[in-house]
Amino acid sequence: MKSSDDLFSFLSELSINVENTEHEAVFTVAESQSLRDDIKGGHTKNLFLKDKKGRYFLLTVLEDADIDLKTVHQKIGAQGRVSFGKPEPLMEYLGVAPGSVTAFGIINDTDKQVSLILDARLMENDIINCHPLRNTATTSIAADDLKKFIAATGHALQIVALDEKAAS
Repeated sequence: MKSSDDLFSFLSELSINVENTEHEAVFTVAESQSLRDDIKGGHTKNLFLKDKKGRYFLLTVLEDADIDLKTVHQKIGAQGRVSFGKPEPLMEYLGVAPGSVTAFGIINDTDKQVSLILDARLMENDIINCHPLRNTATTSIAADDLKKFIAATGHALQIVALDEKAAS
């Protein structure tokens, strides 16, 4: 599995500049709120989900997004309702533990077992903040560079309006 150093090397090879901020480990959005003044841009929340056919989805949304787990399967093309994926496949496919889930995890998904879906409201931000495969830092990346990173991993770029707040 690739480490955060491997991630930064990969981004550098793609000529993607990021800003990385080291901090205490944070496991929830609530714990990470204290960092907001120091780190500008859209802060993410990530949902690792599984559908009835055993397909995995990673939803990367704004930290305050309202995601309806009863209906989101219709928006992401999942088969039936979704449930949260277990820690074992999270580590196997994305190389991260719960609390460190990040869009950058697809760097470890070389077999394309996980569909990454970015929320449209998140992508309205110029800067997006994600964990660099560990929850002791936050990496700020330009939205266009995040798209470039996703393309370089071979994953499809999927931007979908997931946030129920945006719909109301």
